[in-house]
Formats: sequence, C-alpha cells, structure tokens
Amino acid sequence: MRVGLLTGGGDCPGLNAVIRAVVRKGEMGYGDEIVGFLDAWDGVIQRRTMTLDVRSLRGMLPKGGTLLGTKRGNPYDQPDGPSGVIATFEEMGLDALIVVGGNGSLSVASQLYKDFGLPIIGVPKTIDNDIVGTDTTFGFNTAVQIATDAIDRLHTTAESHDRVMVVEVMGRHSGWIATHAGIAGGATVILIPELPFDVDEVVRILQARHERGRYASIVVVAEGAEPGEGSMPGREKVYDKFGHVRLRGIAELLAPEIEARSGLETRVVLLGHVQRGGTPSAFDRVLATRYGVAAIDAVQQRAWGQMTAIRGNEVVLMPLSETAGKTRPVDLYLYRDVASVFFG
Repeated sequence: MRVGLLTGGGDCPGLNAVIRAVVRKGEMGYGDEIVGFLDAWDGVIQRRTMTLDVRSLRGMLPKGGTLLGTKRGNPYDQPDGPSGVIATFEEMGLDALIVVGGNGSLSVASQLYKDFGLPIIGVPKTIDNDIVGTDTTFGFNTAVQIATDAIDRLHTTAESHDRVMVVEVMGRHSGWIATHAGIAGGATVILIPELPFDVDEVVRILQARHERGRYASIVVVAEGAEPGEGSMPGREKVYDKFGHVRLRGIAELLAPEIEARSGLETRVVLLGHVQRGGTPSAFDRVLATRYGVAAIDAVQQRAWGQMTAIRGNEVVLMPLSETAGKTRPVDLYLYRDVASVFFG
C-alpha cells in the first residue's frame, strides 16, 4: 500500500518516534511505501513530500520536534481545500493517510472521512493530554517532567529570597500539566481552567504557609485558568487566525494581585514552549512507538475513520467522530482529593 503521513498542530516530543514506528512496521512488516507530507495539511494540498524509509529515519527516536514540520491550519478554511486533499489522494495514488495531531487535526480528519469517505487513520498527539477517548497522549509525560524540573529549581531560589513564584504552564482548556507537575513539584497551590479561582483564597493559603515559617511558595497556574467573577480583573481574550484563543499572561496578572494583597514578594516564571521542546522521555518514546505500530496495523485492517487510543495498558481503536470537537477535562478527583491535600 502507498500510505501518506502528516504531523499537524503544535510540535510535541515523540512525533519522530511515531513516524519511525509507522515506517518500520509498514516497510518491513507489510511492504508498504510511506510518503511524508511536509507542514501538515498545507503539504497535502500542495503535494510537498519527502520519502520516508527505514534508512532515512536512523537516529530519529530520541529527537524532539518533527522531521516533517508542522503547522496549524484547516483545509476547510482554504478555497478548494478539501478538493485539493482529494486530488492529492487520486494523483499520488494514496491508499491511506495517517494523521498525527491534536484536537484540531483529528477533527479535520474526522470531517474528511465523514464527508468524502477518505481512508484516514488518526493518532492522538498533544502535551495537554486533553484528547477525548484515550487515557494519555505522548508528549504529556515529557512536558510534565520539564515543568517539574523547573519547579524543583524554583524552590531553591524562592526559599533563598522568601518569595512566591507564580509558574505558568501550558493548558488552554485543561489542567493536566498543571495538576501533575504541581503534585510532583510540591506546589503550594495549583490553579486550573476547569475551576475558577478566588485570589483571596490563594492569598489566605500563602499567608498561612508563611506564618508557619515556610518561607517559599510555588503557585502553578495553567495558562487557561481564570479568576472567579469579582475575584480580580480578568484579561482580554485574543484569538489567532485559526480561531484559537491565546490565553498566556494569567500569571502576569495574578502575581501583582498576590503581592498587593499579601505583602509577599512575588515573581512570575513563564515556561512557555520549553515544555514542548527537546528529547522525549522514555515513557513517551514507548507510547509513541506503540501508537505508530497500531496506526499502520489499522491501515492494513482498513479501519478507516478511527484513531489509536490507549485504555489502561492496551492500545485500541476508536471512531474519530467520538473525539472530534471535544476536550477532555482534568480528573477532578485527582485535583480535589489528591492535589488539594497538599495546598498550603
């Protein structure tokens, strides 16, 4: 079979491991030819490709990013975009397309399958861990470890100066990174998008901690966290050209409020895209490899319109329609009954 492969959305540790696994099993297990599309859907429409084979992928397992390049975008937002995708299938003789992406890319894949019956298989990818239908996504473990390492380092400087550190991590709609990194890093308070926060309650926790003689505090806040109504001034929402809200900056609004209300010196640390970069963890390399193998197996099974997912320790397939347009919120038991035990 001739199988296309693209990586879409934000970059993510483990993407190259997925590509490597698809190519290895496809070429050596099934005799498939794998064609890589450059820069996500743009590469499909414009037919910008690179040949992927076992030899060309040597040494790619530990490398971050994606050798195919990636960008956000939706063929449905382009003139004749879907017809361009169909034309590429026909003119290049593609038997299938594997789409490795997050909520946006998988929603596009689902729509193309629904509208035109294109032979598409999805692979879930995001450091935010917020894709419905799978217990975890590759890249999440690496992002949490990076954030935890940063929090560990910040403890020492916070203790030296008797400061509060407000650490902003990624998580536009869900608080998975904030919750896991906050627990692992011993955060004083964790703030997530799923639950509006009260600044006065945050200040109360911080003051109580300092009154006990603990002269350092770490507040971990997801970029999408929002104050409750009347708690503090909100922020203006800005949208990018793809309609995604840009939510960075909550830490820069929160820190002055904490300092003014508590009298505690407060600093801001924005981890930003460092959470996406660099070498994937061993866990993410294994998970990404399992996803890649399962994806090319699904191609052979002609299980079109489905994506790989992990349930417990088993990789399964589920319909793309069940995840398209949805976001998986953080486990509130983990937040309320585990993480909050250590607040203060």
